[in-house]
Amino acid sequence: MPRPSLSLFFPAWNEEDYVERAVSRAQRVLEKLSDDYEIIIVNDASTDRTREMAEGLAARDKHIRVVNHEVNQKLGGAMKSGMAASTKDIIIYSDMDLPFDLEEVARALRLIEYLEADMICAFRFDRTSEGPKRIAYSFVYNLLIRSLFGVQVKDVNFSFKVMHRRVLEAIEIKSQGSFVDAELVVKAIKKGFRVFQMGVDYFPRTRGISTLASPSVIAKMLKELSTLYGDTKNPGEPQRPVRLPPSVKPIKNRKVAS
Repeated sequence: MPRPSLSLFFPAWNEEDYVERAVSRAQRVLEKLSDDYEIIIVNDASTDRTREMAEGLAARDKHIRVVNHEVNQKLGGAMKSGMAASTKDIIIYSDMDLPFDLEEVARALRLIEYLEADMICAFRFDRTSEGPKRIAYSFVYNLLIRSLFGVQVKDVNFSFKVMHRRVLEAIEIKSQGSFVDAELVVKAIKKGFRVFQMGVDYFPRTRGISTLASPSVIAKMLKELSTLYGDTKNPGEPQRPVRLPPSVKPIKNRKVAS
């Protein structure tokens, strides 16, 4: 059976501490899984050595490409650039600090094949290392997504998603901020794509700074959430039928009361 072609992209803003580590591990994993793969680094106008290091890696390996933003476009913009630059059949997304073991990509690919899935979304088994503030933010945010959009997703913002190209070709991503993960999952489910979840061990960032819980980021996420909710009140194309194996539980899409 032919092995899938794979695109793995990393959004990167000031990630000089992680670039070489992430790419090295991605190379080791992907070369075991595919004869046709690419690693894309989306440098979101970094002010440290991220661009220099990424371009150095690309110059030494034909599997590595760099997309440079001259102006910072935030996570949503970096995600859109990464998805647009991906050329292979299966697209994988991860943060540069590798919050999960990249070896889990093999399991995600097996699940896509076995479940005939369109997308796999990972969730974290244990988040206690993040502290009570981040855990509380995440609980409320995921509760909002479940309540407003009727999708039973456990950890919508976790940066490990694996999807077929057909998902990206069927939806338009508008978010410029950290709401991009939720928009991607919600729109995929609303389109009738088969989206499943898998749990993974979580490894929190030990270097650099995460801005996800900053007040400005949260405010932008809530604004974009409101926009997407308004869009879902006026659905476009009807969903296509979904066939489910009898013992498999996908992320469910239940109707939201008006």
